[in-house]
Amino acid sequence: MFGRIRLCFRLAAITLVLNLLTVYSQAVAQTHVEDKKGEPVLKGQRVFSAGHSFHVFVPRILNDMAKAADMKDHAFVGLSSIGGSRVIQHWNVPDERNKAKKALRTGKVDVLTLSPIHLPDEGIENFTKLALEHNPTVRVTVQEFWLPFDIYDTTFKKRPRKVDHNALTAEQLRTLHAPYFKSMDEHVVKLNKKYGKTVLTVVPAGQAVIALREKIIAGQAPGLKQQEDLFTDAIGHAKPPLQALVAYCHFAVIYNRSPVGLPIPAVLEKANHPEWDAKLNRLLQELAWEAVTQHPLSGVKLTASKKRSK
Repeated sequence: MFGRIRLCFRLAAITLVLNLLTVYSQAVAQTHVEDKKGEPVLKGQRVFSAGHSFHVFVPRILNDMAKAADMKDHAFVGLSSIGGSRVIQHWNVPDERNKAKKALRTGKVDVLTLSPIHLPDEGIENFTKLALEHNPTVRVTVQEFWLPFDIYDTTFKKRPRKVDHNALTAEQLRTLHAPYFKSMDEHVVKLNKKYGKTVLTVVPAGQAVIALREKIIAGQAPGLKQQEDLFTDAIGHAKPPLQALVAYCHFAVIYNRSPVGLPIPAVLEKANHPEWDAKLNRLLQELAWEAVTQHPLSGVKLTASKKRSK
C-alpha cells in the first residue's frame, strides 16, 4: 500500500516538473520574441489568412514578395475565404470543415492574418486564444481596411448602387474612417492587455489607401489618374495597384522590414497596364512603409538605421 502511495507521489512530482519545464520553455520563447521586437524577421513565416474579398488576395501576392525578399521558408499555410465576412463567421464554420482551426491546432502557424469589418466581432479573440494555446509565440494581424462604398455603416447593410469614388477629399476620407480605425485600435489594445503581451498587431491598409488616394488627387501617382482607378466597382473591390499596396502593408508588418526596393510583383507585372510601372511600384512601397511605421500598433518602429536605408 505504502509502495503505491510513494509511486503516486513520484508520478505527481514528475508531472509537476514536466509542466514547470513546459511553462519555462514557453516563457523563454516569448521573452526571446519580446527581445527581438523592432528587429527585422529574418526567417520565413508560416502564414494562415482568414478574410473577405478585401483581403483574400493578400496571401498570393505576399508569397511573391517574400520570395523576392529571399524569405525562402515563407509558407502559405491556408486560406479561409468568406465574402463580406466578419471574423466570427470563419470561427463558426463547422469544425470538420474549419481550415483555420485545423491549421492553428497543429501549432505550425507563425502568423494569422484577420480582416474584420466592424465590431463587435468575437471571432478575433476566439482565434487569438486558440492560436496562443498551440503556439505561444504566434502573431495575429488585424487588417484595418478602406470602407466599402466610401461610407461608414457598422451594419454593413447599406448598398448604394452608384458611388463616386472621386468625390471625397483626403481630409474627408480621414474623417470618415476615423471612428472605424479608432474602434479597431481600441479592440487590439484591449486584447493585448488581456493577454499581457503584444499578440495582435494592426496592418494599416486603410490608412495607406487614403494616402494613395491623396497622391492621386494631387496628380502625384504615376499611372493613376482618378481615385476610381483603384476600384473595380462601387463597393471598392481592389484593382491590382491597390492589391499590391495592401500586400506591401502586410509584408512590412509580418517581416518588420521595408518593402521599398522589391521588384514589381506579378499582380502588377501581369496586369497588362504598362503605365503601372516601377515608379508606381516604388510609390506603393513607400506609402505602405510610411503607413506601417506611423501606426503605433503595427509592431514596427522606424529606427534611425531604417531611416537612413529608406
